[in-house]
Amino acid sequence: MLKKIPSILSPELLKVLMEMGHSDEIVISDGNFPAASMAQRLIRLDGHDIPTILEAILELMPLDTYVEAPVALMEVTPGDDYKPTIWEDYKRVIKDKEGDHHLEMVERFAFYERAKKAYAVVATGEQALYANIILKKGVVK
Repeated sequence: MLKKIPSILSPELLKVLMEMGHSDEIVISDGNFPAASMAQRLIRLDGHDIPTILEAILELMPLDTYVEAPVALMEVTPGDDYKPTIWEDYKRVIKDKEGDHHLEMVERFAFYERAKKAYAVVATGEQALYANIILKKGVVK
């Protein structure tokens, strides 16, 4: 164990966060996301929810300030009558840790293509629908 490192962050995830460079992306995926088939590097954090993981990651990793939207969410598929309340949790966590940032909405299949190019995918036990989120790493100043 180490001081000041959120205990939810596994050694494997800490290594990946350290390896990532400016503008690399990491996906935090919900329980329905096809993480194993999409990931270049798969990290499992089953049994944990995304807002808690997001908060822990943002303790250590800055968001990219050189792009309009360093955070991307999977857009609700047209025809789905669903309003993801978890997005409000994300906005709160991001504002608390990093200030106000624009969150980009990405169509489902475009999100999948972007996820395939991400540095890593963190698979969680999150049960909320449309809870997938992509973070773009910024510069540590």
